[in-house]
This record gives sequence, structure tokens and C-alpha cells, in this order.
Amino acid sequence: MGLSYTYIESPIGTLLLAGDSDGLQQILFSTDGRPARPDPAWQEDASALAEVARQPKAYCAGELENLDLSLSPQGTPFQQRVWSELQKIPYGKTISYGELARRIGNPKASRAVGLANGSNPISIVIPCHRVIGSNGKLTGYGGGLPIKEKLLALEKRQLRLL
Repeated sequence: MGLSYTYIESPIGTLLLAGDSDGLQQILFSTDGRPARPDPAWQEDASALAEVARQPKAYCAGELENLDLSLSPQGTPFQQRVWSELQKIPYGKTISYGELARRIGNPKASRAVGLANGSNPISIVIPCHRVIGSNGKLTGYGGGLPIKEKLLALEKRQLRLL
């Protein structure tokens, strides 16, 4: 069976959420102000994804720190290991790509970790925005650096998105 999808409005743009009975598989950001387009095989079904939609909205409102959803991201075993470790970074905290590489037991894999981080299909929920450069600067984010900056400011209680 194909994925179900729905759109939610957020202060960082319209987000497309897609998943199935195993869990959330993707969050896609708007591009150039236009909502992401679903795969033609997917079925729009807001009711099937009601809880999946509620939690990111509560997060953006500053009402929820830890999103507790069934997740089913599709990726290689290495990507899965990186994404699993990302979920252990506490709300409001950041680490470097090098630190993330150390945490997965491969301290020389900073670049590979960066690529896996950039391939994260469930941004926000799997908090890849919490990974920054070793110099403390913001680096790459699928939704763009302004969104990464907003998410980090929200988590430091410097900004409410709703």
C-alpha cells in the first residue's frame, strides 16, 4: 500500500507529511513558497495522519519539546544509525558533525555523517537542525539555513513560531 499524506501550515512554510501504518516516513518543506508535491502513488488522508500533524504544530507553538511519533524513515544502515543518534540530542542543545561521528563510533566520518544528516527524510522530528559546524556556525539544512536558525531559536526560547 502507498503512503498517506497531508499538509500542515507552519510558520516555516507548508509542510507535507507522509507515512503509513509503520509510521511517519517523510516531512517535505515548501520550495520557493510552493508546497512540496506528493508522489502520485500517495493518497491524501488527513485523518490517518491527525496525530502526526498535531505534534509538529505543538512543537512550533513551543508547547511540545519531545515529539513522540512512530517513525519509519527509509535509508541505509549507516543513515539509520546517524538518524537514531540524532534523536538523542536533547531539545535546545547542539552538537558538531564531528561529535555526532564520535557518538556513532566512527570519529573520522564527519563528512559521511554530514551526508546522512542531509538525507534525513523526517526533519524536525529527527532533529538534524541540532547539528552545527565545529566552529559553532550553522551549516547546511534541507529546509534552508533561515529555517534551521528559527528552529534553534525556538528551542532556546528566543522565538515562538506560532
